[in-house]
Amino acid sequence: IVHKSIDARRKNHIVAVYTIDVGLKNEPELLSRFSQDIRISAGPCMNYQLPTVGNIHGPSPVVVGSGPCGLFVALILAQLGFKPVLIERGKEISSRVKDVQNFWHKGQLDPESNVQFGEGGAGTFSDGKLTTQIKDKYNRSRKVLEEFVRAGAPEEILYQAKPHIGTDNLVKIVKNLRNTIISLGGQVRFETKLTGIKIKDSKVAGAIVNDSKTIETDTIVLALGHSARDTFEMLHQLDIPIEAKPFSIGVR
Repeated sequence: IVHKSIDARRKNHIVAVYTIDVGLKNEPELLSRFSQDIRISAGPCMNYQLPTVGNIHGPSPVVVGSGPCGLFVALILAQLGFKPVLIERGKEISSRVKDVQNFWHKGQLDPESNVQFGEGGAGTFSDGKLTTQIKDKYNRSRKVLEEFVRAGAPEEILYQAKPHIGTDNLVKIVKNLRNTIISLGGQVRFETKLTGIKIKDSKVAGAIVNDSKTIETDTIVLALGHSARDTFEMLHQLDIPIEAKPFSIGVR
């Protein structure tokens, strides 16, 4: 099954629409014979190709933030042979879940471990719907879905029109993504907050964490989300250009 959707345009005739990829003998001949049938076509290539990289033996790149962006940046870097250091100001997901429960039920807020900060990012406590409007000629969305399935998501998300992981699965999936990064040589450090950037000769030379330690690196990926205002202020003080990202909002 390549794709499954529901056609509910006619309320008295709701149907499930499947796109099926099959292997047949004499495929070119059959495709030629049915060339006028819009329901039949050659199966699309759905493989994602990792980009070609150069030197993988330099300093480990530092990825800041373990939300969806940071997790997948670190995962791809690890798959390419780099040994990324993923740092997260909040706690690992099991401890974070407890902190969020304490906030919801007792009103006790941990400013570094809450709905906004911690492993998995702000979407960890959402319902896990996966939607995108981005045109995806490089099959990046497919790559994301495949990694989710490897990490324990339902296999149906590979072909559903509106894939849905489910909140209950997210905790397990995030842990498995972290373990995959580590198994490929990466590091994941929690309660490790980016508090400065070491600059040398106008280039990145290190990531300063917790106002004390420096991780030597020449590459920092900022996957901060939109709530790390203290980090944005630090970047602004370093005269690092920052641009507000536009977003759309629906109103009823």
